[in-house]
Amino acid sequence: MNYKDLAAFLDASPVNFWAVKTVTDHLDEAGFTALDMRDAWHIKPGGRYYTVKNGSAVFAFVAGEGPAHSPFKIISAHSDSPGFRVKPNCEMLCDGNIVKLNTEVYGGPILYTWFDRPLSLAGRVIMRGADPLNPEWRLVRFDRHLLTIPHLAIHFNRAVNEGNKLSKQKDILPVLGHVASPAHANGLVKRLVAEKLGVSPDDILDYDLSLYDTTRASVVGLNGEFITSGRIDDLSMVHAALNALLDTAAKPDRSTRVMAIFDNEETGSGTKQGAASPMLDYILRRITTAAGGNDEDYMRAVSGSFMISADDAHGVHPNYVEKQDPTNHPTLGGGPVVKINANCKYMTDADSAAVFLSLCERAGVRCQYFVNHSDVAGGSTLGNILTSQIPLRGVDVGAAIWAMHSVRETASLTDHADMIRVMSQFFTV
Repeated sequence: MNYKDLAAFLDASPVNFWAVKTVTDHLDEAGFTALDMRDAWHIKPGGRYYTVKNGSAVFAFVAGEGPAHSPFKIISAHSDSPGFRVKPNCEMLCDGNIVKLNTEVYGGPILYTWFDRPLSLAGRVIMRGADPLNPEWRLVRFDRHLLTIPHLAIHFNRAVNEGNKLSKQKDILPVLGHVASPAHANGLVKRLVAEKLGVSPDDILDYDLSLYDTTRASVVGLNGEFITSGRIDDLSMVHAALNALLDTAAKPDRSTRVMAIFDNEETGSGTKQGAASPMLDYILRRITTAAGGNDEDYMRAVSGSFMISADDAHGVHPNYVEKQDPTNHPTLGGGPVVKINANCKYMTDADSAAVFLSLCERAGVRCQYFVNHSDVAGGSTLGNILTSQIPLRGVDVGAAIWAMHSVRETASLTDHADMIRVMSQFFTV
């Protein structure tokens, strides 16, 4: 795998909406047909299709060539990453006519990693349209270094290096810049967006804007073995799933191969575009129906299906080995990671782990395990949330990374290439 492809994917996807656009651009180029959930679906065996939800989740599939009860092969991941969302009426005027923005923390970022670096804004803008129930919307992205979050100088807090509790409302608000007079502060962001899009500020009804780090993805390490970037969790797995689907799309298969990229995993998945919604269930049912099947066929299909839930894992940290489980140390460069939790925070069990291990063997790829240290409560991810909607067999996996939820995370390039190989093996087995 050429690292430049992954780097370009990460750089093109500063927020969830842009990540989905990046994915759909690749799907369009590969001959996939966009489907609207409001329309009737006419699906041909072997056809390539995708549908988008809320502009921030995307579901692509290659229709199987077997009977309606043929199983699904599913790879899931998520488009969102922790960070900061811009609030309405966000401009706050400070001394010297300097404007800072009122923001809200999204998910669980490592807050202090966002200080003192060039930042900008990206997201979607909702505009007035002919139908009030269906307003128009457009994507917006400022490529220039637009903001920064300056840290308080050590001279005002000599104990800063001994631990510094941060207020999400006070300490981490980004500075936008000077305005000529106080009157210019109100509506400044809307005017900037309007100018960028070439529309009137009066036509903008609302927006979903987030901060992002403008520093590009880069390769580091003695042998160029690591990639460091924002949003590796979980866009690296989105990129891997997309490549596996595109690489295998031309190969005939009785099963329908599905890539499901959800939004809002970082906040619990409880949205219409999240994994806790019935979205995937609806799509799989419609695929079965379009193939001439009924409820019985759908239940048979689900019973024979398998899902790889792909969300990055914690690699053992060279400075904090004691934080990991004593006998399971997933390393960067050690291959894909199977994630296991005795309290079912992950969907993995011995059966599904064995399936993934077998796929790794066939692909010629090493595999490793992540298990929480028993004194540390771990998080959950897409797998067990999805199985509350659809009783799928499946496994939670990921690539080992450092500094998960930092503004910049680090991953192994060989692990990423190995994950693509295993996912491609899954889609063709």
